[in-house]
Amino acid sequence: MTTERMISLSPVDMAIIVIYFAMVLAIGFYLRRFAKSGEDFFLAGREMTAWVAGLSFLSANLGSLELLGWAGASYQYGILAAHWYWIGAIPAMLFLGIVMMPFYYISKTHSVPGYLQLRYGPAASGLSAISFALMTILMSGVNMYAMAVVMKVVLGWNIHFSIWVSSLTVGIYVAAGGLFSAIFNEVLQFFLIWFGALLIPILGLIETHGWAGMVSRIRNNFPGQDFTHAWSTLGSAQDNPMGMHWTGIVFGLGAIISMGYWTTDFLVVQRVLAAKDLRSAKLAPIIGSFFKMAVPLIVIVPGLIALAVLPFHLVPAGSALAGEHTYNDVLPLMMARYMGPGLLGLGITALVAGFMAGMAGNVSAFATVWTYDLYRPFLRKTASDAHYVSMGRWCTIVGLIVSIGAAYLVMGFDSIMDYVQALFSFFIAPLFGTVILGMLWKRTTAAGGFAGLLVGTLASVGMFLVVKFNPEALAIIAMSTHAKAMAEDMYRALWSWIICVLVTVVVSLMTKPKPDSELTGLVYGVTAIPSEGAVPLLQRPIFWAGVAVVLFVILQWIFW
Repeated sequence: MTTERMISLSPVDMAIIVIYFAMVLAIGFYLRRFAKSGEDFFLAGREMTAWVAGLSFLSANLGSLELLGWAGASYQYGILAAHWYWIGAIPAMLFLGIVMMPFYYISKTHSVPGYLQLRYGPAASGLSAISFALMTILMSGVNMYAMAVVMKVVLGWNIHFSIWVSSLTVGIYVAAGGLFSAIFNEVLQFFLIWFGALLIPILGLIETHGWAGMVSRIRNNFPGQDFTHAWSTLGSAQDNPMGMHWTGIVFGLGAIISMGYWTTDFLVVQRVLAAKDLRSAKLAPIIGSFFKMAVPLIVIVPGLIALAVLPFHLVPAGSALAGEHTYNDVLPLMMARYMGPGLLGLGITALVAGFMAGMAGNVSAFATVWTYDLYRPFLRKTASDAHYVSMGRWCTIVGLIVSIGAAYLVMGFDSIMDYVQALFSFFIAPLFGTVILGMLWKRTTAAGGFAGLLVGTLASVGMFLVVKFNPEALAIIAMSTHAKAMAEDMYRALWSWIICVLVTVVVSLMTKPKPDSELTGLVYGVTAIPSEGAVPLLQRPIFWAGVAVVLFVILQWIFW
């Protein structure tokens, strides 16, 4: 059950890891005293400052899944993977802060299904809650698998042992302190991840004599392939490693997948809802966007360095033979190359922190959606607040155990991120269509919202299955025979969103809408947005959103 390990942990490394585990458990049990009511357990009492909520908002999306998965994706697809941090994140994060947060915060909703309950009624809310709960279970599984890969490749640990120890630790501290515990640990984990993960790009760029040296080595190792330009190769699908046309990046990723993820995925939105006031809630994702632009340094550059320095080529996980390393092994291989005693302990701790951040985000979001959007409205409507907190704690453990089984589903995909983006195209893309129409168009009806969400989700899953059983259909769905899995996911998301919107509009025009009086606080045009008052320019969210846009454009120009 074990494999030959690349590196042995020194006593210093073991001490660093043990201290970290003890610290997060202590924080969880300490914060248990502050998580007595449902508002405390599920929304951290709505007392977080903009900076704490913003860092937690980003940390919930910066787990070992991100570190391991995108390092592998950047080896597979080159710097094109950075689009998921730039055009695939920044515009959506700013849109959430400026446009959508006022509605989420004013309505005092606890989740996105909670907003759909107010806007559309129980049918659309229940469907979105079920799909979201399923997605969080599957995402929890991929976080477990990501951590197990690190332990197996670097240390030779038993893969099952590493899954159970780490996941049970997360389950204990989230069940104890709820979102309070998750948020405080995520802020701690944010800094640990950065301090540990920065070592690889720094040491790797030193070995390759800087960015120019790294680019030169990649071109020598992979002649005829361009791994280091973000936009100039997207004019034709056959000119880049992803088999993607620029329309897939701009519309499939930038307009649909990213907007859907950052504005409707409750795992991240829940952190912003914990802010102490509306201005803090609007500022939190904007603050997060500045850090997000820098994340490719620690998740994308290691994959590029691997293209430059590894003496062998990695292969897709689904077709690996015995003894071959896969795309998912990039980060562990880089750790084995660059980290010695002490540094290895810090690096492993950073990955453990990242794993726990991702797991904590998923299980706390699952607990909230199950308790508030499925259990309370459909199974037990009149229980006490204490009963719902108890249910949240129990379903945290149950969801964690169930998601362990989902970890094994990941092994059938070429890389972790191919799996994750497929999930987003199933659940996030159609949900975004339902939410954005409901928020911006008062004519949208309950029947339209439910029908659009259902048909859009089924259409996305159907397109995935069609390509699985008939690969020739890829040329139709992804608009190219050269498309790889990631490109297919982007176009599938775009089509499912369009289908959702069309069905929602048609059904809404055929059914009776709610009167304006029932849409106050839920739809633009019938809602009074609170004024920020006489706030200095440097404290206004819109000013910092503008600064973020300028930096975003500069990055696209530099890596064109």
